[in-house]
Parts: sequence; structure tokens; C-alpha cells
Amino acid sequence: MSSSTARGRRPAGTAGRRTDLRRLRERLPARAATVVDDYERHLASERGLSEHTVRAYVGDVVSMLAFLHGLDGSEDADSTDVVDSGAESDGAGFEGAESDGAAFDGADSGGARADGPATASGDDTAGEPDGLGGLDIEVLRSWLAQQRGEGHSRTTLGRRAASARTFTAWAADRGLLATDPGLRLAAPKAHRRLPGVLRQEQAADVLGASASGAEQEDPVALRDHALLEMLYATGMRVAELCAVDVDDADLDSRLVRVFGKGSKERMVPFGLPAERALRGWLDTARGRLVTASSGPALFLGARGGRIDQRTVRRVVHDAVESVPGAAGMGPHGLRHTAATHLLEGGADLRSVQELLGHATLSTTQLYTHLTVERLKAIHDRTHPRAQ
Repeated sequence: MSSSTARGRRPAGTAGRRTDLRRLRERLPARAATVVDDYERHLASERGLSEHTVRAYVGDVVSMLAFLHGLDGSEDADSTDVVDSGAESDGAGFEGAESDGAAFDGADSGGARADGPATASGDDTAGEPDGLGGLDIEVLRSWLAQQRGEGHSRTTLGRRAASARTFTAWAADRGLLATDPGLRLAAPKAHRRLPGVLRQEQAADVLGASASGAEQEDPVALRDHALLEMLYATGMRVAELCAVDVDDADLDSRLVRVFGKGSKERMVPFGLPAERALRGWLDTARGRLVTASSGPALFLGARGGRIDQRTVRRVVHDAVESVPGAAGMGPHGLRHTAATHLLEGGADLRSVQELLGHATLSTTQLYTHLTVERLKAIHDRTHPRAQ
């Protein structure tokens, strides 16, 4: 397989299709595949990262090593068994993804190096016992240049550069690389966009509508109202909400124990409306959905098992969609809404960071830009000398 085939731009008509990384991983040389397996165990067991974050990190490494070995993943792109590399990266999974440097110094626009990476041979790379022979800064830059040529966004490129740096640091620490080429790898600043947020009166309308539905005492309606109140009150991630157990919620103290990214534990307060909604769910409805498979889960699905993220997303989307003029959103939009309203109410950044479970303050600072823009819009609309 020629390097131009393996590393050129996607052929016409393939834009938007994703490489089947599972099959690409199976085609890696045996020792390279072993390295990937060891790295995956490190991320999951030693670093304790979430399943979604591990999947994204490993998918990026598979793509990078396939590029190193001259493997082309486009032939498998129609498969539905793909790795979604768009993992949420709000400061825990991909910290340090942004840099002021240019990621592509020394690489041409097509992503090809003059000397090129090793081509696929069915064996390991030229005598290297670890399958990483030839993985240097030029390969990393060329791989990212190829990704850019395929039309990936700056945000995606920044995250993949962070994945590469994390992997090469691990490989160098394990003695699999003589030096760490990732130390010289920079990435473009990502355009970090926040989704639309609800105005405070819109959030009140969403919760008011769900409260009206809960008055019928249907168990699913009571559950939906309770989880909406909790998402807005706490700003929890959807995965965190689904993982909460009954014993994690202290209704008397109005505190909930949350296990965030990397299994980091934090206590998050909630208010009276959320407490009332939770009591209604626990006292009136949860017992009507409980089955042998329910376990300690706080929120249950219609069949009695622990509620899944897809169900929560649907509940939030439907609830928000019922309010005229509200921006369509899922649980993450409700999380952003909660953070924005906290800052608008005078909360300091450090407190909001702790409540949301952000690993870095820079992630929380994004919300200050949003609140400033909203204040500017209000000023422009209402101040007599704004124009």
C-alpha cells in the first residue's frame, strides 16, 4: 500500500464518514496492537477515566498508529461499529489540549512527509520490539495535517493533539520510546463554543410544565420532573445523574454525592424544589417501577433498570421543546444553563468550578464570556445611550 493512498485526502463522496476504528485496530501489527491494549488498561485502571473518554483516547491512538504503519481505514468507513471521537472535553478528559503553537510545522498541506512513515508489511516495524519505531514529531505533525486535510475542526484537532501527547508521554515513561515527541507537538486554539442556554424565565417554564405533568402522579412523569429539577439544580453531567444511587441523595441536608470524571467524588447542594420533586418520586413512584434488576439506582427506566443516558436526553429535549422560544438542548445544555444562572446570580468562579466538577478553572471561565455577552445585549437593548 503506498503512502499516498494511506495518507492522502479522503476520496470524493466520503466526507463525513467515519473510519471503523475497531477494524483498523485489528489490522495493526501485533506488537503495536499489544501497546494499544496496555495503554487502554492504563487509562481505565490506573487513571480511572470514564469509558467514553477511554474510547476516545484509544480511538485517536489507533488512528495515529495506523498512520504510522501506512494503514488506510477508508475501506471500512461504512461500518456502523465506529468510535465516536467527539468525546466531551470540558477539562477532565483532555486537559491541556490547547496551545498557542501551530500543530503542523514541517508538514505539507496534504499531510505527507518526504520520507514517509513505515508502510504496512504485516510484520512489526523495522526491528522495533514495541511497534512504535519511527513515531517522531514529524509523524505526529503529518498525522494531524492529514486530519486537517480531511476537514476535521480545530476543536477535534486540538483534542487529538492532546491524545497524542498523553500517549507519547506514557510510552516514553514505559521505555517504549527513547524520547517523548509529544513534548514538541502544539495544537491550534480550539473554537470553544457553548451551546445555547435558557433564560431564567424559560427554565422556570420548563420545570413548571414538568411539575404540572407530575401532578397526575404517573410514575414516569414524577421521575422526569425529579431528574429535570436535579439536572438544573446541580448542573450534573448526564452520566453522573444516571450513576446516582438512592443513598447518594441526602434529602434532609439537600446534598447529593456525585462521582465525576475519573471517579472523582464531590458533594453538590440542591434546593427546595428539587428536594420536593425527589421526595415525590421516591415516596410515590419509584416503588411502582422497581424490579429485581433495579438495584440502588435513584432513577429507573420504565422497565425498572437504572435509567440510561439516552432516556435522560430524550426527557430533557422533549421538556425544553415544549416551551415556546426555548433553544433546543439536551442535558449538557441544561448544565450550561445552571452554570450561567449561578454566575448571573453572583456566584464566584471557584464555587461554580467545584459544583460542576471542572478539573480546571479555565473551563469554568467560559461561562463568564457568555454572561458578559448577555449583559452587553441587555445594555444595548435597554440603555438610552447604548447606541
